[in-house]
Parts: sequence; structure tokens; C-alpha cells
Amino acid sequence: MRTILLSGIVAAIGMLSASPTQPAEPGPGKQVEQELTTSDQGTIPYLLYLPTNYDSATHRWPLMLFLHGRGESYGPLSIVKRWGPPRFIDHGDNYPFIVVSPQCPGDASWPQPKEQALLIALLDHIVKDYRVDTNRVYLTGLSMGGFGSWRLAADHPERFAAVVPISGGGNVNDADKLKDLPIWVWHGTADPTVPFRRSAEMVEAIKKAGSTTIRFTTLEHIGHNCWEGAYATPALYQWMLKQTISGRKHN
Repeated sequence: MRTILLSGIVAAIGMLSASPTQPAEPGPGKQVEQELTTSDQGTIPYLLYLPTNYDSATHRWPLMLFLHGRGESYGPLSIVKRWGPPRFIDHGDNYPFIVVSPQCPGDASWPQPKEQALLIALLDHIVKDYRVDTNRVYLTGLSMGGFGSWRLAADHPERFAAVVPISGGGNVNDADKLKDLPIWVWHGTADPTVPFRRSAEMVEAIKKAGSTTIRFTTLEHIGHNCWEGAYATPALYQWMLKQTISGRKHN
């Protein structure tokens, strides 16, 4: 088993089968399918991964909330493993995070109010039931998940130690809400689906609002799926783990 902070991740992995997995109880080193039903908002299915030494250690763990793109809305929950951290976990990589990867239905979108409320309910549920270090909760997403990450971070900046929106876009009027939050933005300059300017405008607006922590990685001549390179970069996770809510002003 490889440890993500000690070795690189192989970026070119075969496409994941969309066949459903058997339900399993959460356990160290496993990524299992779960579902949360709330009394007022509805139901949200999600993948849950616990670090390999979750049971052998008594400390609290950083949490990564990953939001998939539009293409992973259609099909069984297992299709969420197609990209990003769930993909690498499925192929044997060990993450030093609790990783939560929910699925958005095809007739909805992550930035919509109902889905945003479900994400917060899910976050509250995981924090309640697992040993989460609430000082180190990280948010990331690609494409539609990038848009959802911008929205969730702007509405709840106090909940996250850092945010990584990839190939997405947000509302420049949210810049003041986001200026104190460590953000690492990724976008391909040749993106034909979500224009590169959507990320560039957000970065510029947040800098103008006074941010000294925002980072922007532009991938020259790369199209929409620049997340392949982003999530295969060990430095991204190393950077995440350095960010804390309590130490935000010192990042």
C-alpha cells in the first residue's frame, strides 16, 4: 500500500467500472458506500474512507470533502470513484484523511440550495460520528464540484481550513467572504467546458479583497480535466495538511 505523502500517484489509471459495490461497514483502509437521510432535506449517498490506522490511533483525523463533476451524477454511487481521491483510494493509495465523497443526483447541481444544505448535514453527521479534527476540514471539487466548492466555502468559510476548486467558477461578489480562507485554484487554459476566465476572475477578485493566501495553478494547453494532474500532485495534500482554521492568519 502506498502512502500518498511519500510517493507520487500514477495519473493514468484505467477507467473505473460503474458496477455497484456490495454494502460494507466502515473500517480502516476501506472506502464504502453509505447513505444519510435527514428529516427535512432528503437523502444523500456518499463514499466514506477511513485511514488505514484509524482504529489503532486515538487522535482526531483531518477530513476531506470531495465533490464530483456532472458526469458522475448519472449511474450508481460507485461511479464517483471515476476521478479524484476516490479513484486513487480505489486503486490502493492510502490517504491521511477521512475522505467523504457524496453523489449529486442528475436533476440537481452542487451549488443549489438543497444540495448545499445536504452537504452541511453530511458534514455535521461525519463530525458527530467519527473522530474528525474540526480544525482541519478541507473542501475540494472538480467542474460542477468546483462550482459547488466555491458556493459552500463562501457560505460557510468558518467550517473549512482550506478549499481547492478545480475547473470551476464562483461569484466574484463573494470575494470578501473568501479573502481569509486558504484557497488553491486549478484550471486548464484550454478548457472548452468551463472557461479559464471563471477561475481567473475569482482569483483576481479575492486578491483585490485582500487575500494573501490564495494560490492559482494554471495548466497551459490543458483542457477541462486538469483535475487529473491536480489530484496526482502530492504537494497539494501536503499543503492542505499545513492549513488549519485556528492558524489561518499565519498561512
